[in-house]
Amino acid sequence: MSGTGGRGEGHEGIAGHGGRRRGLLKAAGVALAGVLVLSAAGAGWVYWHLNHNIRSVDINGALGDDRPPRAVPTPAGSASASAAPLPSGSLNILVLGSDSRSGKANAALGGGDSTGARSDTAMVVHIDEGRTRATVVSIPRDTLVTRPSCPTPSGGTTSVAYGTMFNSAYSLGGPVCAVKTVESLTGVRMDHYLEIDFSGFAKLVDAVGGVTVTTDEDIDDDQSHLHLKAGTHLLDGTHALALARTRHGIGDGSDLGRIGLQQKLVKALLEQISSTSLLTSPAKLYQVADAVTGSLTTDTGLDSLGELTKLGQSLRSLSADRVRTVMMPVTTAPSDANRVVAREPAAGELWASLK
Repeated sequence: MSGTGGRGEGHEGIAGHGGRRRGLLKAAGVALAGVLVLSAAGAGWVYWHLNHNIRSVDINGALGDDRPPRAVPTPAGSASASAAPLPSGSLNILVLGSDSRSGKANAALGGGDSTGARSDTAMVVHIDEGRTRATVVSIPRDTLVTRPSCPTPSGGTTSVAYGTMFNSAYSLGGPVCAVKTVESLTGVRMDHYLEIDFSGFAKLVDAVGGVTVTTDEDIDDDQSHLHLKAGTHLLDGTHALALARTRHGIGDGSDLGRIGLQQKLVKALLEQISSTSLLTSPAKLYQVADAVTGSLTTDTGLDSLGELTKLGQSLRSLSADRVRTVMMPVTTAPSDANRVVAREPAAGELWASLK
């Protein structure tokens, strides 16, 4: 009896273990399915979030056809059968650094007047055909220019202004007027527009682990709150932004000295991004992407994560050492010793080389 009972109990034990195993497998399957669903939902949310971070302005629609001609497009680069070819033609992109004080993050970093916004940093980024080399041309904010008539959001237009500060275009008419003024000054068509604000730049620098910059002289600028000894420094976002804004603590206190520091920052940031293994760290990649898209304004041709990604992929062969930084040739303005004007024919020759 006991043996028979033992065998019976044994069979029930085997059946019970099998049932528990099937239950565990089923539970594991459900859990795995849940993880996959959550992962897909998470990825979808990340894409939606980053995509909706980006603000855009329809510059082409606002300016119409009264603009310099586009560069003649070249055939796209090679690609696999399953992927669209990446663009490889030359590009001109107007990049503005906006000192908007809107939002708590920008207000904390900006100081000064809490209203309005200015474009104290303006760079025309020319990417050569083939997209392996680039030239970054800084336009001093103190340059006196002829500001053309610009369309306004209400449907009207602004008046032409002669001998006015370059950065007044952005203050008056935003990105559309900034692009039109740059195109009038240079004769070069801006294919795209990118604007990043105070907090976005600081967050980007922090997201990539800071930037290493060497200064040639001591910097003591109470207005930008930056105090550095000459030498090499690893700067976090707040201090990198202060360096980009510094003008009173170096040289003669003019905007031209600040441009040299900004160009150093551009090269340092490119070098840091290229040395950071973003693809092996999803968390860091997201942090960088969120920092960029969260403070970015573009033209409608770059207002999606897909378009920005395609642009980035097309620049994969562009290393920091192939980026040349220069300043538009200028000379002291005859009407004001504190202002500058484009120095000709050098300025015209520079812009002609970027067409």
